[in-house]
Amino acid sequence: MNLDADDLVLFARVMEAGSFSRASERCGLPKATVSRRLGALEAKLGERLLTRTTRQLAITDFGERILEHARRLLEETEAANALAQHRQVTPQGSLRVSFPPDFFEEFDLVPFLLRFAERYPEVRVELDISPRRVDLIAERFDLAIRAAARLPDDATLVARRLLDLEHGLFASPAYLARAGTPAAPAELLEHTVLHVITSSGEAQPLRLSCGTQHWEGVPAGRLAANSVGLQRTLAAHGMGIVALSTRFAASMVARGLLARVLPQWCLPAMTVWCVTPGRRLLPTRTSAFVAMLESTLAQAAPAA
Repeated sequence: MNLDADDLVLFARVMEAGSFSRASERCGLPKATVSRRLGALEAKLGERLLTRTTRQLAITDFGERILEHARRLLEETEAANALAQHRQVTPQGSLRVSFPPDFFEEFDLVPFLLRFAERYPEVRVELDISPRRVDLIAERFDLAIRAAARLPDDATLVARRLLDLEHGLFASPAYLARAGTPAAPAELLEHTVLHVITSSGEAQPLRLSCGTQHWEGVPAGRLAANSVGLQRTLAAHGMGIVALSTRFAASMVARGLLARVLPQWCLPAMTVWCVTPGRRLLPTRTSAFVAMLESTLAQAAPAA
């Protein structure tokens, strides 16, 4: 069996595009040629890779297994092309980036975006601002910013640590005047806490540390949300105690809208990651964006 690597790459591009028509446009080939080459590949393999209907392509179980190898060939081909073009002076093309919704507010990245657009006018930046975890490969994202203590293992992705964020507990002076200020973590069980919603829909427990001392519990809460910005605003209005990064809480602490609760106790630090597809060489537009973002975060003043 003599398989043509180009046909495997074409198969990967068809699945990436989602249809023969879009794949033919992206590859600069007639649609009939794309269909003929995929049919010839199936004949060599002896099994169908796709089930074709008038409206969609459905990949077979065998096709899924072949696609893993085809995607690796495609990545190697793109890496070789990127290497050939790496001397390009000016980054250009489309750059798809995914950000958590509260990231911009926490780090005030609008000036960063304006500087990037001014420095690299030939790069078209597409931002996806949402709490969902995008599939970088399937949705063709160039990079994603994710905040997590650790990321799941994924051989198709490369994660780069940008910075660690210290977290603590905060509440409004009005709430503390009304409900009292807890002097020890166990007293949190008598207070109202704004919870983070987990993927299972349950309230996330608080895990606090002070030197060698540790405490964990799930205080009562009347409201839970997956938006840190909303939680901060609600806490400032006296709705309860909230866990925030000290950087994100700093502006409201400075204005007297929030105060640190149990200041000697900290929650686990959260790491901000830059995640990219696992290619050996990133496009220059991606490298330029990551380098400028790293520099911006490094120069940001520490939280008070």
